[in-house]
Amino acid sequence: MLIPDALIPTLINDAINVQQDRIRRLPMKLPSKPALIRIFRVLAIAEGFSWAALLIGMFLKWITRTTELGVEIAGPIHGAFFIAYGTTALGLWGLQRWPFRVALFAGLSAVFPFATVWFERWAGRHGFLGAKSGPDVSTPARVAAGETAGV
Repeated sequence: MLIPDALIPTLINDAINVQQDRIRRLPMKLPSKPALIRIFRVLAIAEGFSWAALLIGMFLKWITRTTELGVEIAGPIHGAFFIAYGTTALGLWGLQRWPFRVALFAGLSAVFPFATVWFERWAGRHGFLGAKSGPDVSTPARVAAGETAGV
């Protein structure tokens, strides 16, 4: 059975509209800030170690010329961690309202082995990986409510 050429664009548009309607009806739930921060911390460490594993695999492949297995295994694993780390860093940039320089350091840290581990530690020490909620997490509840001591 042949479909007339004039009918093909209509059929394609109908199929696209059906798919778009299905996508719109899907419930979309993003992870909470604390969960995203935990994921980022884990990915920072995993990305750093997978980078090191890939470097070892490249050493074995190109310098010792013994095996390509290290690159074949560590390459895709590192690629997945690298993309997940970058995506999570972009998400935290928006959620945590990081300054541009912090987001830039997060991205650049993925280029050097173990720099993501250093960045994760640095960002944690400087308060960029705190799950902020309410007026100010570091402020006690009494002070936030307007109470003063001794008055």
